[in-house]
Amino acid sequence: MSHITDEARAPYRRVTDDLGGPNSLEALVAENPSRRSILKNGLFGLSVIPAAALAACSDDDKTPTPTPTPTPTPTPTPTPTPPSFAINFASVAANEDDKVTVPAGYTVDVLLKAGDSVESGAAYAGSYPTPAVAEKWAGGNHDGMEYFTLSGVDPNVGGLLAINHEVADYNILFAGSYNAATASADQKALALSGVGISVVEIAKGSDGKWAVKSGSAHNKRYTGNSSYRAGGPAAGLLSGAIKGMLNNCSSGRTPWDTYLTCEETTNNYLDPTQPDRNYGWVVEIDPVRELAPPTKRTAMGRFSHENVAHMTNSDNRVAFYMGDDSTPGCIYKFVPDRAFSPSNRAANTDLLDYGTLYVARFNADGSGEWRALVVGENGLTAGAADPGNVSQSTTPPTPAIVDFNSQADVLIDCQAAARVAGGTVMDRPEWLTVAPDNKAIFVTLTNNSGRKVTDAANPRVTNLHGHIIKFSEEGDSPLATKFSWNVFLLAGDDALEAGGSNLVGNIEGDTFSSPDGIRIDPQGRLWVQTDHSIPGNSGVGGTSIEDVFGHNAMFYLDQVTKESKRFLVGPTGCEITGIAYTPDLTTFFINIQHPTGNWPVDGEEPRSSTIVVRRTDAQPVGN
Repeated sequence: MSHITDEARAPYRRVTDDLGGPNSLEALVAENPSRRSILKNGLFGLSVIPAAALAACSDDDKTPTPTPTPTPTPTPTPTPTPPSFAINFASVAANEDDKVTVPAGYTVDVLLKAGDSVESGAAYAGSYPTPAVAEKWAGGNHDGMEYFTLSGVDPNVGGLLAINHEVADYNILFAGSYNAATASADQKALALSGVGISVVEIAKGSDGKWAVKSGSAHNKRYTGNSSYRAGGPAAGLLSGAIKGMLNNCSSGRTPWDTYLTCEETTNNYLDPTQPDRNYGWVVEIDPVRELAPPTKRTAMGRFSHENVAHMTNSDNRVAFYMGDDSTPGCIYKFVPDRAFSPSNRAANTDLLDYGTLYVARFNADGSGEWRALVVGENGLTAGAADPGNVSQSTTPPTPAIVDFNSQADVLIDCQAAARVAGGTVMDRPEWLTVAPDNKAIFVTLTNNSGRKVTDAANPRVTNLHGHIIKFSEEGDSPLATKFSWNVFLLAGDDALEAGGSNLVGNIEGDTFSSPDGIRIDPQGRLWVQTDHSIPGNSGVGGTSIEDVFGHNAMFYLDQVTKESKRFLVGPTGCEITGIAYTPDLTTFFINIQHPTGNWPVDGEEPRSSTIVVRRTDAQPVGN
């Protein structure tokens, strides 16, 4: 979550077609497009034996066969060396340089800056835009993102990138700060143009560098001024046509390749004339625009959504995991009622409108349970008592009475419902990630400096530096209602011991504060990105967070040894967030949010940007 978001929403926050059959060539390719190249190069690449050569083998031919002149045995084509996904980079040092620092042997290129053109039009060139111009620009505060393949395009050299824009980069839109109460109509439209998402087609050039394909029919902006629909049980209580989505923080995807962008606020602080209940949802968007229009999926609950990670099984059942980035917030899971179709995308159009939403309860003995947020169950009735925010004061707050008369009530007031049902309030759950083998799920608990009452899953009062929880579903199943868990890592640094043991942590190797972005890549490698405050309170007087940890950074974490290696350090004032990659993992896309120095273009206004990180020898990132 951007600190800009935190400041802006502070006044609103409470303290609390199968023609060939299943084995046909068409079906095989549809199931696994990568087989197309195998079939092309293998089956269709076979040489045809000339008819004359077959005739020469006939037993009816009595003519003596001449002895052929021996020909040299051809030199066999060497078997290509498979790429190595081992982690071999040398850690970069913590620093406060106004640039992106990466290990030796790596390159960094800026792909898309706030104010660059997404749809056709003039890009930012130093002067403030009209709302109509800004509506076609890339928005600001780049956050979560996903990379999607395109039919007929080698995904390692081209595809679609969907990028979240959490908050506008106001410095390129108008002079001064934004105040919704006094903003002109143009200022309001400009601020709303800076949020939402950008979908851009990107391609790698002959020089190895990636760029946005200007004029592509796939390039599309979805902003706070656009119109959205709602689906699911609470749709009838929202506006028929919803103006905008807001605070697009992190994101996720579905197994049928739609984009899930997350609204990290339940208050419309940019345009308070709009009903609050229209916001705080997961919004499903098809980047290739084949399925439904952008839809807020109310069955997944209304809260300050951070990201969405999913787990599937062999029966095509799926669970979606979500965190509520509140101080504190709960962890949720949504399980659709039916299996998804891996071959017919259209069959999944309304899959996210029907299912069960659960909240996680972390028990002190390392066990856990998913409690259904269903009206009539787990205390979710009329006159329910919401215990409130029980972690921030040693004196329990007075419970609030909440009426849950329908499932729509449960979903709209989801945070209260989660507490009533006994969900554990966590220290700002941000990203979650699921291991490729389904055996582990990790969640970052970024920090909670106001915690006064601890529990086993949130063991530190005044948790300035945060921690990471690891949990495993019973039977490694997305349908499980029980799980086991442990505290995987406590962030902090030995240099802060003078301020108390709560500040030290247990990181092996390169230390960090405030873990935020987290993702396990397809090779099972765990990456973590940080979002400590700038300047920030380290817990020791006279020592800032940057004095100890440097700028926000991205790390590799060994899941067995828990050794941490710093891979990338960002420029002045930024948060590191967003992580996506090509299938071969030779290209990583990372977001630099709200820089404040002289980056990315010397002498110009600082702008949030998506960067491309590659090895100079074209090997997988991390090796």
